[in-house]
Amino acid sequence: MFRNFTFAAILSAAVGSNPVAAQVAPATVLEIDLENQVSYNSDVFDVSKFATDPNLTTVVAGPRNFGIYVQVTDIVAVNGKPAKGTFVVRGQFINLSPTATPGQALADIVRPAAADYLFEIQQADGTQVGSIYAVGLSGGNSPVGAPFDLSNMAVVGGTGAYLGARGQLGGILYPGVAGGRTASITEDPANRRKNGGGRIRGVIHLIPMTRPEIAATASGPAIFHADFSPVTTARPARAGEIVVARATGLGPTRPGVNPGQPFPVDSQQQVNSPVEVLVAGRAAEVVNKLGWPGSVDTYRVDFRIPDGTPPGPVTIRLSAAWIAGPEVQITVQ
Repeated sequence: MFRNFTFAAILSAAVGSNPVAAQVAPATVLEIDLENQVSYNSDVFDVSKFATDPNLTTVVAGPRNFGIYVQVTDIVAVNGKPAKGTFVVRGQFINLSPTATPGQALADIVRPAAADYLFEIQQADGTQVGSIYAVGLSGGNSPVGAPFDLSNMAVVGGTGAYLGARGQLGGILYPGVAGGRTASITEDPANRRKNGGGRIRGVIHLIPMTRPEIAATASGPAIFHADFSPVTTARPARAGEIVVARATGLGPTRPGVNPGQPFPVDSQQQVNSPVEVLVAGRAAEVVNKLGWPGSVDTYRVDFRIPDGTPPGPVTIRLSAAWIAGPEVQITVQ
């Protein structure tokens, strides 16, 4: 439990001065697993028929080009961890091709559509984490330098834990599994999960505005014993011990404070995003993840050094909203 609101002076001394955040945080990769992907294509122009057919549908003869579509998909995991949320695409076919084929749009590139990509990501319990927005040309080859295929999309922003994010994204089809299912715009999307759809993995090469980091002190990483004395080589942590880390860049809290305002000293502010701590590559139990009272963008993360951690120097890595921070090192006895 967070038990030190009556020890404000001790906490203030442990917080110290905030380090200056870097201008740009290093890039990270989010692999987002998507299921029940259905693309509803504008093949009928009688609006009274939109979303009325409860059955599986196929696309009837629509426009040869320039048709509009909306794609809806479930988010089921991020970086291999269970998650929820929705991925929505709003697009229009343009069928760009260097070959002068009737109905195709003559161009120097091959791209079937122009689209907006909208990810709204939740934790597995439905807690909102944040959104990521991208625009660009879908389909075709991957952008130069990108470790994925199927799209050339630029991340233009985000909300929540992904506020101010930039980057690029694409997708990777699961081996042996078809991509999204194509349906008529007459199909009722209320039955999307029952009717089924495709599976795909979205890969986002993300440059966050900030990233989670364990702060530094004159004696090393800002990781403390229960009495707020620092973990040092002379006084190392123990396997099974709960230690306290001072961190930055963990994002919004609940119930929340206005941007730039300090966390209150008389109430707890829970970090909204999922927080993970790896000790020597092993997941540690996270006991608390809270805004540090009286501070701005400074957080308290209590975690247990896993039983069986071998003695000697070990690495600690903190992540929030599936964005990993840099490794630091402490000594375990």
